[in-house]
Amino acid sequence: MSFSMELGAHVATHATFLAFVAAAVYAQALTGFALVLILLGLIGATNLVPLPDAVNASTIIAFCTSWTFLYRRRALRIERVLVPTLVASAAGIAIGALLLTWLAGTAYEVLRLLLGASIVACALSLWRTAEPLPSLSSPAMYALTGGVSGLMAGMFSAPGPPLVYLLYRQPKPLAWIQQSLMVIFGLGTVLRLLIVVPSGQFSLLSLQLAVEAVPVVFIVISYAARRAPPLSPRLLKALVCALLVGTGVSMGIGAFAAMR
Repeated sequence: MSFSMELGAHVATHATFLAFVAAAVYAQALTGFALVLILLGLIGATNLVPLPDAVNASTIIAFCTSWTFLYRRRALRIERVLVPTLVASAAGIAIGALLLTWLAGTAYEVLRLLLGASIVACALSLWRTAEPLPSLSSPAMYALTGGVSGLMAGMFSAPGPPLVYLLYRQPKPLAWIQQSLMVIFGLGTVLRLLIVVPSGQFSLLSLQLAVEAVPVVFIVISYAARRAPPLSPRLLKALVCALLVGTGVSMGIGAFAAMR
């Protein structure tokens, strides 16, 4: 009886995880952002699986998404303007991965609180509709944004919001913006995996979650690509941002209560 109950709980946990993956990927397919934030927000709010394992699985999901895009677009081009971002992002990823290891081992609820606050801040920044700048941002701004993005990538495998906000304000074509984001995200996932796998931070549970999630990613992307969005882009963006705020606040409250 005990074995049956444990098996049932195990199946329910992984089924819920796959449902969260499907919801996050579908939102990403419709809006173009926030896959990892939604997935980690839902997992962190429910405490479904350990956050470090969820972050590592999210890295594989982001890896598949980015490199599939780059392969189909034949878009792996590193332009000179992106070099400061890539260099600073690489340093941020290394620091963030180390912070994740330290916090997960000594201050897990602090990690949940930080992730909840980050999700709320990112949702509020993405909610804004920024006007394009009259000229390209300075290399220092690219480097600063890359560093912040890399730190978020190392800790939570969620580099998107700072870079999305910066690049969408550049006076560049949409195709250049999308390709630049995918190049940075794709290289960032490779670097993070090169850090966490050899150091023993990529657990068997991380691998199991990633293997389970990848087929769901491709199925949901294929489904969404063949159908028109059910709501207007503006309403979809508002709903996704509201979901992010809700999950971030819920996670923060739960972490704060556990720390008391």
